[in-house]
Amino acid sequence: MAFREVGRVVAILRYPVKSMAAESLASVEVGWNGLAGDRRWAFVRPDMERSGFPWLTIRERPELWHYRPRFVDPDRPDASPTVVHTPTLGELDVLDPALAADLGPGVRVMKQDRGTFDTAPLSLITTQTIAGLAARVGMPLSAERFRPNLVVDATGGDEFPEDAWVGAVLRVGGMRMRVDKRDQRCVMINVDPETTAREPAVLRTVARERAACAGVYGTTVVPGPVSVGDPVHIAP
Repeated sequence: MAFREVGRVVAILRYPVKSMAAESLASVEVGWNGLAGDRRWAFVRPDMERSGFPWLTIRERPELWHYRPRFVDPDRPDASPTVVHTPTLGELDVLDPALAADLGPGVRVMKQDRGTFDTAPLSLITTQTIAGLAARVGMPLSAERFRPNLVVDATGGDEFPEDAWVGAVLRVGGMRMRVDKRDQRCVMINVDPETTAREPAVLRTVARERAACAGVYGTTVVPGPVSVGDPVHIAP
């Protein structure tokens, strides 16, 4: 099967704790459940355990962007302690009760070995999509705002190239992923990762111009390593 190059990986982002800041990686192993260690931990809102969406997220607490988790051994997330640098308490183990208490009364932490994903274990967005949306909103937008795993600089002149990849298989470094669907967005993209200020025009514009979608979701077809700079190929 002949693959055609459609871009290159320019950033890899992993989220050890759901809805906290990202780790920027030079390389990572991608398994059946996405990036090793991605969304391994999540915090649950009080009395929401039986709801369809119990997680404490940036929607409720925009300042979660300023909580920066990391694996002490980033190459072995399954065996590594996870610590979180907090805005006021310094660095705490993710299991430290002081961290949950800092996030709110009754909040507790939960571990999911397969990751805590809303839709799919892999997410991808292109620099072209980010630039196209920024032009429409009329303000700079960072890739982090959209919380992808992979940021790809696509070849060609298409403004939203990943839309055409839905249903296809991509070879990204040593990994292959199926692109399953467009990524339907929520109010989280209104929150600026640096300032935590909300800008409703972001989601309003994506809803009006893009049917609320930006980027794509996918699943692993063949596990393997991915590094920044790797080419992205598409199967015919």
